[in-house]
Amino acid sequence: MNNKTLLDNLRCIPDFPKKGINFRDVTTLYKNAECLQIMLDEMEAIYKDKGITKIVGIESRGFIMAAALAARLGCGMVMARKPGKLPSTVIKESFSKEYGVDTIEMHIDSIDENDIVLIHDDLLATGGTAKAAYKLVQHFHPKKVYINFIIEIKDEGLHGRDEFEGIDLTTLLTI
Repeated sequence: MNNKTLLDNLRCIPDFPKKGINFRDVTTLYKNAECLQIMLDEMEAIYKDKGITKIVGIESRGFIMAAALAARLGCGMVMARKPGKLPSTVIKESFSKEYGVDTIEMHIDSIDENDIVLIHDDLLATGGTAKAAYKLVQHFHPKKVYINFIIEIKDEGLHGRDEFEGIDLTTLLTI
C-alpha cells in the first residue's frame, strides 16, 4: 500500500536502540490525526468482510490500532502482554529476540474455536513476537487467523514474513 502521507510522516531514528539499527518510530503516525485515520481506513477496508470476531493487540504499540479497529469492526479486542501484566489465568509463549528470550501471555478465556482472529502489531522485523502471539492464538483453535502490521521492514536483510508462510499477512507500509 505504501501511502505517501504515512511514509512522509514516519520518523526514522538511526542507531536506536543500538548502533546499526534504523528504528522506525510509529509514534509520529499515531500523533498525526490524518495518518491515524488513513491507517484505520486502510485496515478496515482489508478486514471489514473477513468476519473478524477478535483482534489480538501485541504489547504495547499493537494495542492502539487493535482497539481502534475492533471498535470499527464491532468485535472484541484481546491483549497479548508481557509476563505478570494480566490479572487472571494465562497461557504463555516464549520466543527469541535480538537480545535474548522474552515471553508473552494471554488470558486462557480470550478466544474460542468459533472466533476469527486478527493479530495486530506495529512492526514486522524478525517476526519473533508475532510468531509467539500466533502460537498462543493457535492454542484456542480458532476458525481462521489473519496477521497485520503497520510496517514491514525488508531493507535491512530482515525476513520476518518468512515466519508466516501460508498465513494471510498484510502490512500497510513495506520499507
